[in-house]
Amino acid sequence: MTVYLPFDPAPRAPKTALPPLSCDSQFHVLGPADRYPVRPGAVYEMPSATIETALKLHATLGIARGVIVQPTTYGADHAVTLDGLAMAGPNYRGCANAAVFAEKDDRYLQQLHDAGVRGARFTRAGLGISFEGAGFERTLDRIRALGWYVKVQPEVDGIAKNIAPFERLDIPVLLDHMGRPDPQAGDDDPSLRKVLELLKHGNVWVMLSLTEKVSRAGPPWDDVVPIVHRLIEAAPDRVVWGSDWPHPVSTKQPPNEGDLLDFLARALPDDDKRHAVLVANPARFFGFDA
Repeated sequence: MTVYLPFDPAPRAPKTALPPLSCDSQFHVLGPADRYPVRPGAVYEMPSATIETALKLHATLGIARGVIVQPTTYGADHAVTLDGLAMAGPNYRGCANAAVFAEKDDRYLQQLHDAGVRGARFTRAGLGISFEGAGFERTLDRIRALGWYVKVQPEVDGIAKNIAPFERLDIPVLLDHMGRPDPQAGDDDPSLRKVLELLKHGNVWVMLSLTEKVSRAGPPWDDVVPIVHRLIEAAPDRVVWGSDWPHPVSTKQPPNEGDLLDFLARALPDDDKRHAVLVANPARFFGFDA
């Protein structure tokens, strides 16, 4: 059985202070186990990654806004996300797991929307929740009716492997984890090429996240800097940042969030660009300005 490692229990503040109203555009909430039962067949669980711990993390980092992304651990049961949003308050939004459309009714979807959920995430195949055919189309119709965005998690070897069904959508699309390109391949990487191609469409956005797993060189992940530059050059007003805390399915020790934000400051030393990624862009995409 694969052993997945827990998050760093002692996060530190970044060396460069974050601008006011900075947003963590992807983090997960899990546990406690006695309150939120794990779905049968779940790939992982991390019962200590509670909303209380997440909010303490954000206070340490200087983050005022965030997006709770429903983990596959609970499937269509979004109680952990609903309770997390209620505790976090109006500066937080949610992103549902797309499994909810197959298992829950419109009343439940409206409950999610009223709580602050504004998107639905389609996870990679290895996590056990997927859609195809007519079910996929019905799901997209319901997402469109709610006014939500679609979030796409790349396969481990890159988003080029699973992006085809989402390429021509007429609703906002957020690509996770920079599309998970291979830094060693540079501009020849098929996933980076695909993300850059899709960013020519005004409805496609990309998240700077999973730096530690995208990197082939290891800390301080300097091989990922050129990828960040390419994405910012392609769509400076459609790039956001997410911690991916508590770093699920990590077979190596997850990074300290202070180090991740130090990487971002090093990759984007320009204050205006960093403000766009951390404040202005997520405010617009997730509806904080509204």
